[in-house]
Amino acid sequence: MDEGLTDTPERGGHGEEGDVGHVPVLLKEAIDFLAVRRGGTYIDATVGLGGHSYEIAKRLGAPGHLIGLDKDPAALEIARRRLVPQGDDWPSVELRHGSFAGIAYRAAIADGLLADLGVSNLQLRDAARGFSFQADGPLDMRMDPQSGMTADQVVNHFGERELADVIYEFGEERRSRRIARAIVRSRPIRSTAHLADVVSVAARPMNQAERRIHPATRTFQALRIFVNHELDDLRVLLEAAPQMLKTSGRVVIISFHSLEDRIVKDSFRDGVKRGQLKLLSRKPVTATEDEIGRNPRSRSAKLRAAEKV
Repeated sequence: MDEGLTDTPERGGHGEEGDVGHVPVLLKEAIDFLAVRRGGTYIDATVGLGGHSYEIAKRLGAPGHLIGLDKDPAALEIARRRLVPQGDDWPSVELRHGSFAGIAYRAAIADGLLADLGVSNLQLRDAARGFSFQADGPLDMRMDPQSGMTADQVVNHFGERELADVIYEFGEERRSRRIARAIVRSRPIRSTAHLADVVSVAARPMNQAERRIHPATRTFQALRIFVNHELDDLRVLLEAAPQMLKTSGRVVIISFHSLEDRIVKDSFRDGVKRGQLKLLSRKPVTATEDEIGRNPRSRSAKLRAAEKV
């Protein structure tokens, strides 16, 4: 987790455009590690608003094929506009609504696979989505607003122990039991601002280091990850990646907190032990000071890459 953050997400987000800005994280590094082959097939498993995909498409050329997936239909619509053909030498682009776990059954189709595991500014700045506590909104937090459990259902209907377990496991919050107790006693909680206030009282910063982030950051992170099955989907994708890639195909994952990065690191190491992968980065690649200055959320970003052997 990036302890310099003051808002719910500790992530950099996908490419954004228009009124939410356009800030694809670790763009050059991701494209360099993918080593895009002209005419190949590439999967952007978290296409977001199309920032990384656009750069992949430019290098693929007309014989190539780009598959983009995202849970958020609003993001997909923006990506669709961004990825319209840019002349004759443009790849075919296939965009799909849904989790990247849904493509995992497809074998040996890809020369490269990219996943930028972030929430975007599009999602954060829309108070109605409920991701951020900097603007009051409903407790939703679903990346796909058309399906699944909402954060409201978790916050207002889970038992105290179950709620504490969610906050501890997915937010790495040491004060999870105290926070869960405060939430249960304050029910019904109907908005992000209300929840943030309750958590802030229960998890008052004890030292200067804790004051660097908002007290509700880890709780909001935990709820979002749990509601969207983010870690389960990541595990499915990583397990399937070696089968989905062609020989010498590359997988590039950009994560934004320790839970994700640990899963990616362990999965890649297991792939090496099984003789399926070779590491392209022994240590995670992080953003330069220049990129952090332009996009503070990139401070948390860690990129790991591997190649199928």
